[in-house]
Amino acid sequence: MTSNSTTANGTKIALITGASRGLGRSMAIALARKGVDVIGTYHSNKEEADATAASIEALGRRAVMLRLDTGEASGFSAFAEEVKRALLVVWRRHDFDFLVNNAGIGIHAPFAETTEADFDRLMNIHLKGVFFLTQKMLPLIADGGRIVNLSSGLARFSLPGYAAYAAMKGGVEVLTRYLAKELGPRGIAVNTVAPGAIETDFGGGVVRDDAQANAFVASVTALGRPGVPEDIGPAVASLLMEENRWINAQRIEISGGMFV
Repeated sequence: MTSNSTTANGTKIALITGASRGLGRSMAIALARKGVDVIGTYHSNKEEADATAASIEALGRRAVMLRLDTGEASGFSAFAEEVKRALLVVWRRHDFDFLVNNAGIGIHAPFAETTEADFDRLMNIHLKGVFFLTQKMLPLIADGGRIVNLSSGLARFSLPGYAAYAAMKGGVEVLTRYLAKELGPRGIAVNTVAPGAIETDFGGGVVRDDAQANAFVASVTALGRPGVPEDIGPAVASLLMEENRWINAQRIEISGGMFV
């Protein structure tokens, strides 16, 4: 498949996991503002997903929201068929342009108290899920496309309680470089975006809702505040645009300068 399969008006299509809320929603809306249509996934809250789709459509773009558990690789084949159907019915295409592996969860536990179940859940969503979902989507990604994987500032600096989560994100960063190398012949650029602490409901909303945690993040951030979703979404959207086509195999931290 080649980028020539893009629709006649040049519209690009992005597939974003976890697009119904938080950073994923911000990315989807930022891409819609740049003229990109969106296939988004959600885990359980269809109402939030529909609201995100409505916001995208209000910007004049098309949106399809599909349910996906990114921690269950056994469901990826069926999901790929859903994506194929959506591409054909809505866009009359057989491929899409951008894959953003954004979906994730947060589990905060000291290393000594992290359970095997916690570890496996994080692994399945953040590393195994990213690996095998990307593998399953490869035939549907247009040559010359883009992939962005989400890491975390915690893969660079260390805070107690995030050993398992950060280890998965470190794995994602290594995987990104390998994908960039192996997909280079197809002209597909692959990068990692690593947000710092963001005010969302991630991890129970601690950065947003806990005044002490919020103040701590502000104190270790050069720009003096925690991030918000709107700090991340437009940056990811920009990275996917043609003017950034030569950025490849990179880890780009978007943290306001945490622990510099």
